[in-house]
Amino acid sequence: MTITYTDQVATCRGLGCFWKLLFRFSWKGSIYKLLWPNLILFTICYFSLSLTYRIILTQSQRDLFEKISLHCQMYTNLIPVSFVLGFYVAVVVGRWWNQYLSIPWPDSLALYVSTLIIGQNERSRLIRRTIMRYANLCILMTLTMICPAVKKRFPTMDHLVESGFLMTDEKALLESMDSKTSHPNYWMPLVWAATIVTQAKKEGRITNEFSIKTLVDEINKIRSNCGSLLSYDWISVPLVYTQVTTLAVYVYFAASLMGNQYLDPRKGYPTHPIDLVVPIFTFLQFFFYMGWLMVAETLVNPFGEDDDDFDVNWLIDRNLQVSYIIVDEMHQEYPEMVKDQYWNEIFPSELPYTEETKHLQITPFLGSAQAIEARTEYNDKKPTVTSYDEKMVTVQEIKDKPKIKTEFSNNVMTSLMKEYHKNVHDDFYNNFSGKEKINQEQRANYFGESLISLTDYSRSQLLPSTSTQTQYVSKSTPYSVVSSCSDDESDQEHQI
Repeated sequence: MTITYTDQVATCRGLGCFWKLLFRFSWKGSIYKLLWPNLILFTICYFSLSLTYRIILTQSQRDLFEKISLHCQMYTNLIPVSFVLGFYVAVVVGRWWNQYLSIPWPDSLALYVSTLIIGQNERSRLIRRTIMRYANLCILMTLTMICPAVKKRFPTMDHLVESGFLMTDEKALLESMDSKTSHPNYWMPLVWAATIVTQAKKEGRITNEFSIKTLVDEINKIRSNCGSLLSYDWISVPLVYTQVTTLAVYVYFAASLMGNQYLDPRKGYPTHPIDLVVPIFTFLQFFFYMGWLMVAETLVNPFGEDDDDFDVNWLIDRNLQVSYIIVDEMHQEYPEMVKDQYWNEIFPSELPYTEETKHLQITPFLGSAQAIEARTEYNDKKPTVTSYDEKMVTVQEIKDKPKIKTEFSNNVMTSLMKEYHKNVHDDFYNNFSGKEKINQEQRANYFGESLISLTDYSRSQLLPSTSTQTQYVSKSTPYSVVSSCSDDESDQEHQI
């Protein structure tokens, strides 16, 4: 039932390709077929009021008619038809496409079944075909619950038995489950299929546990898609929004019947300078807005019997045939393997084009920056760093600065440091490596030997190129710190 016109719009030339669609499908699936009853009714109502105004009414009644018409014309545009209708159609179109994506296809499951369930005997063939029959039965049972066309084709379980989807004993099991629960039992065939998968593993027809997981996952995907279809059928677009949209459109055009009437131009109304009798633009407005609403009405349930609804009955036939072909007819069959024509070349340098398509051949895209010509020489200038005051100086200039030697020889400070190092465990020093490694003999004196730390600085910013050096000296040497600074005003020695 889907109207396909993709081949008609494959290439756009001249004035466009949509013009021919206005006449190519003049009736089936067209807006004309959906809109003509409403358009005829609107036209009859409009001209009935127009003839009444022009012929039947008296002068005083015409004056009242004109006042009502002007009033309707003034306030009709306050109805937000475009906003309400546009958002509603966007929601409906999104649901329409998502419902199509939720339709389960058994092809992937059939490929896994044919690949993972080995064996050429009758038992293996029976297992493969039964699993696929149950998968298609689940899909069919789901579609009979949401699609009127499928329900009319398979109205009862007996019709499923006659068509080969269901066996008599399986029908009895489904009916017994109906007596136990009132919920839909479309999932029962998938439970049977999963059980058959585990039985095939016990019989050695499935070689490993991962194959079981793969098959069960594919079965669950079909169940998930069937559940999604039922959810879309259960949860519709909120009724209140559908009512608001419908009322907005119909009330708008009901008011337009009066507001868009041509009045006597001799009265001097600003919006009625001329009497054309036939409101062409009013009819166009009705065609667009009402056609917009008809689009939403058509797509809100794509499983109906409209011209553009999904071809579900065709899908049922196709799925069963393809499933049996994959798992039975083509099981472990493939053509004889031969060397391809590019065997010696490894890969083709260029595939052939016909004369008609030779102009379509293009060169590979290498990136938009490939055409840029950049300078290839390197800059020999010394690397620079940014000082604290954002002055750019070289690393060598910083190293050449004189060092400031600060010596700490206060006895109180020395005593405190001794007490601190008495409580430091050996594990603390194990974290040091290289030049910072402190041996056991130096720690044994508990700060009996003083510490010297040499650190290069530039205005309180530690240079990444200069590492901290730590040394131990004898007791007679006071604890001192020698640091390198870039401050010219601090080139002196401080001793405490």
